[in-house]
Amino acid sequence: MAPELKRLAPEELDLLSRAPILGSILIAGADGNIDRSEIQGAVQTAQKKSRGKSSLQAYYQEVVTDFEDKLKVILHNYPGDAGQRNNEISHELTGLNSIFKKVEGTLPGDIYESLKNLAMNIAKSSGGIFGMSSIGPEEARYVDLNMIAPPSKT
Repeated sequence: MAPELKRLAPEELDLLSRAPILGSILIAGADGNIDRSEIQGAVQTAQKKSRGKSSLQAYYQEVVTDFEDKLKVILHNYPGDAGQRNNEISHELTGLNSIFKKVEGTLPGDIYESLKNLAMNIAKSSGGIFGMSSIGPEEARYVDLNMIAPPSKT
């Protein structure tokens, strides 16, 4: 765990560790169908980030552990209806706004940008011609993760 996060309450740390999974479910399930390529896109992106040389390496090393299994378990706890599920996840992700305000340094901004990058990769993983590089209208509604405010630079 990054030293900047040690001051957070357990429920805040939990949301922070689930945020990439929640974002993955939000984008992959926006059209009502989470397909295998979207899950693999999320897993691969998280794995790349866990091996990188950035402030996010430790964060993603924890997140990537059993990522696909965690995704399936978390998904099971949400409604099957995409609209209802996405509303609940969007509301939950707004909790990151108050968490980011409590963390000093560049880590909140790095996590924010990382979540947006993850969302874009997932959205592109199954759309368009032959299922590549295009974002469908359902994903486009959520891909910018507008429920999360960009953290202020400190």
